[in-house]
Amino acid sequence: MASRRLRAFKRWMKSQGIQCSDTLDFMDCPQQGISVRALSDLHEGDVVAKIPKTACLTIKTSGAREMIESAGLDGHLGLSVALMYEKSLAQDSPWAGYLQLLPPQECLPLVWTLGEVDSLLSGTELHKIDEYHGFGMVPLADLFNHKTGAEDVHFTSVSPNQEYEDDVDSENGDNNELSKISSHDKRDSTCENSYIHSDSESDYSSVTGEDPMMLQMIMVREVKSGDEVFNTYGSLGNAALLHRYGFTEANNPFDIVNIDLELVLKWGCSLFSSRYCRARLSLWRRINISGSVSENSEYFEVSSDGEPELELLTLLYIMLLPDDTCHKLDISICTADKVSANIGMILAEKHDITWSTSSEISKDLLLTEKVCRALLALADIRESCYGSKSIDEDVEALERCCMTERKLYHSLMLRISERRILEKFRTYATAGAQSQTFQDANGTSTKKRLKKH
Repeated sequence: MASRRLRAFKRWMKSQGIQCSDTLDFMDCPQQGISVRALSDLHEGDVVAKIPKTACLTIKTSGAREMIESAGLDGHLGLSVALMYEKSLAQDSPWAGYLQLLPPQECLPLVWTLGEVDSLLSGTELHKIDEYHGFGMVPLADLFNHKTGAEDVHFTSVSPNQEYEDDVDSENGDNNELSKISSHDKRDSTCENSYIHSDSESDYSSVTGEDPMMLQMIMVREVKSGDEVFNTYGSLGNAALLHRYGFTEANNPFDIVNIDLELVLKWGCSLFSSRYCRARLSLWRRINISGSVSENSEYFEVSSDGEPELELLTLLYIMLLPDDTCHKLDISICTADKVSANIGMILAEKHDITWSTSSEISKDLLLTEKVCRALLALADIRESCYGSKSIDEDVEALERCCMTERKLYHSLMLRISERRILEKFRTYATAGAQSQTFQDANGTSTKKRLKKH
């Protein structure tokens, strides 16, 4: 039997014109919250729900719209004010039947104390928390739990410009416009300000018969009867999931670890003078290479399989070049037809390989023994950011931790997932060093053409 709050929500959905297929069943578990399961087999292309945009809680639909807009608020901040205003109205809010499903508070690091952030997130990608964006809340959408890389249902919005306008970007979760809910606690489901009626929408509706003011939930894969139906909030690693929705996932393939440029320079200055490091960094920048940038920080990503970005390998390679080779590179910059040609020509000369300006730089050629040793040193420096406790101690703490201790549990999950990547990063560097040693010992040459675009 459905819980009281689910029965109230179903009545509210009906009053708002939200259509939900009888093939879906809502489960309300005290420990894990609400989930959605299939009552019968679901097939790709099945439309399982339709949600009027007028039922979405956005800045424009909220009773606080005039106040929010006059204050110049938008994005997540504006939506937060809209949500607080509607919750303050209690049963008088048009969204009362929906809002009573939301948890009273969240486990987002954004609202943790500074002490909790420093003690639980030290060294992780969340230790310096930045802002994120969301634009609206979509009732019913937030009942579907997230599962990375395993989306069963997809949200679309009929658009005047195309048959279906994807409202969830499965490749990049930064700008998801619709459902964004924790897999353990229901989150606010976001929808970009789509409640904007235009003449073009009216014209489109009269031609196609589709309602441009209606969101649709469509199955994108088969789901067997009795199985849970999952949504996805995008291809997000655990740092992003914890930051935005307050939960993490084991074995998340989208996890990453960042190595700040500051750490690379710290390593460089341990071997060379600061003047030397600045000069080599400047040379690296002159061939139009840089790391990723977030606010005032420049960094390099290490993927979940432990592989570093090409930009990091190139910087380390330049840092470790002999002075005469570095001087040759400096001179060649002004005459090269392609930014990668400078490094490429040096690699071609060193490894006796064929080079053309349409070639890509191979990571394998950059993995000299010195570069691999530098990668291992960087792994140690990055690992030290987590403090004195070893990864084994973190694993033991996680095994003792109860799921009800959500802050501790998910922060440990994040720490462990990142440190596992650093272990793979070390393996990558060690394997590269061993391969280089083997080639040197056997006098083998890298006789191959560089990759073509």
